[in-house]
Amino acid sequence: MDHRSEVREFLSTRRDRITPDQAGLPAYGGNRRVPGLRREEVALMAGVSVDYYTRLERGDLSGVSDSVLDALARALHLDDAETAHLFDLARTANASPVSRKPRKRANEIRPSIQRLLDAITDAPAMIRNNYFDYVASNQLGRALYSPVFADPAPNSARFAFLNPAAPDFYVEWEKNTQELVATMRGEAGRNPYDKRLSDLVGELSTRSERFRTLWAAHNVRYHRTGVKKLHHPIVGDLELTYEAFELPADPGLTLSTYTAEPGSASADALRMLGSWATTQDSPSPSTSKI
Repeated sequence: MDHRSEVREFLSTRRDRITPDQAGLPAYGGNRRVPGLRREEVALMAGVSVDYYTRLERGDLSGVSDSVLDALARALHLDDAETAHLFDLARTANASPVSRKPRKRANEIRPSIQRLLDAITDAPAMIRNNYFDYVASNQLGRALYSPVFADPAPNSARFAFLNPAAPDFYVEWEKNTQELVATMRGEAGRNPYDKRLSDLVGELSTRSERFRTLWAAHNVRYHRTGVKKLHHPIVGDLELTYEAFELPADPGLTLSTYTAEPGSASADALRMLGSWATTQDSPSPSTSKI
């Protein structure tokens, strides 16, 4: 991933999506040659010269100040995730060669974390790393995501884009894939020199047209909470609220839990799934000797 290209495409796609009316600017004439704002309009709103903004949008963030980044974020109507991504891009541009190394990640699940997962008995709970591998789960989590865990090395990104079962499992597959790629884009901004992550992006770009299209959009989002609609092969449709928590003591690991609205059909289906999971994990009864 070329850093200057990342900066250029992120800023230009953010500029293209904002109309003069949304920015509170008068739109003179009816034949604008750009879909969104012109560079000079962004420069005006950010309080910088046109030449300086042009330099930034060409991918050169070297020496840019936090105040200018804040002004750009306001001018381009960036949300919290996009603003953080812009600052990550600037941090990379100004990093010393020594600091341009992948951040340290947790290499394994600590026993206490697995005990925490197993103690959560009424809600699916899973842990993924920043490469979107599922590295640990409780019983109900494995049951809920059984199509994903059918792979010996379950990975949410590979499943979503490369497994033909994904559009059936994710009821809102198009929305889910958009959110997944936007989350991956943010991760790539935080860790631009991580070869393993770059290899994953390259693999998906080569094998999935859907991924290539979404990756080119340069959208960024946080994956913290929301509603997931699934069509489970055993219990049918489920509508669950997910919460995602980063584990501060284990860099790169995120715990996700799923709950259903009390008294809902999804709550009944989740209980049924728990019963099914228990039977699947129970050892077969031994044959009695006569």
